[in-house]
Amino acid sequence: MNHELAFRTALAAGLGIVAAAGNLLGGYFVVYRNWSRGMLHAFLALGAGYMLAVAFLEIIPESIRLAGDSALLYVLIGFFVVHLFEHAVAGHFHFGEEIHPEELTLRHTRTTVVLGLVIHTFFDGVAIASGFLVSTWLGAVIFVAIFLHKLPEGFTVASVVLASGQTRRNAIRAAGLLGAATLVGVFLTSALQGELHYALPLSGGVTTYVAATDLLPEVNREPSCLTALLVFAGVVSLLIIKHLSGI
Repeated sequence: MNHELAFRTALAAGLGIVAAAGNLLGGYFVVYRNWSRGMLHAFLALGAGYMLAVAFLEIIPESIRLAGDSALLYVLIGFFVVHLFEHAVAGHFHFGEEIHPEELTLRHTRTTVVLGLVIHTFFDGVAIASGFLVSTWLGAVIFVAIFLHKLPEGFTVASVVLASGQTRRNAIRAAGLLGAATLVGVFLTSALQGELHYALPLSGGVTTYVAATDLLPEVNREPSCLTALLVFAGVVSLLIIKHLSGI
């Protein structure tokens, strides 16, 4: 491994830890503080726009460069892998939606929701590591996209655990489990660098799914001019960064 690649791999590991901490922080605010729904909504709107821009302008084009047209098949597979786990295995969950305790009293329901989020956050880690294996730029923009929805992920899983009658400690542990899954995705992808032409398009499909199917519907639950502008700002922010970076 050359020095530049070793540096990027180490950077992916470090930022993977930061991303995982975002899950814990989101869980912490649910358990110990009153987290503003308006602030959470702003994170979702910015994250949705930014993630869609990253997927379509960075991850998918780079995937095609690495693997040719076959990359689009893996993008589609990545999209539907998360769909399968969220709907067929874990049932549908929402980021930051009000949780009704009567709907979450069964242990099975709590477990399957957490499982779905664990699979989702595993691919967060895959995306971060895949990006850094290509370039520092791609890894950085993917990291920012993922970090923007790490707080809502932790918020969601802690809300689910608390609503099902579990303790605050268990809620924090569930948020920590999401962070751990992110780190597993980072380290596994870094170890299997030869499979990058599969991992990057898969993460592109996952990123597209999360932005278009999880985040945007939540954002659209409270439609407003400001919300639309925040989604647009998420897209424009990537374009501005690209322009300033000369990339």
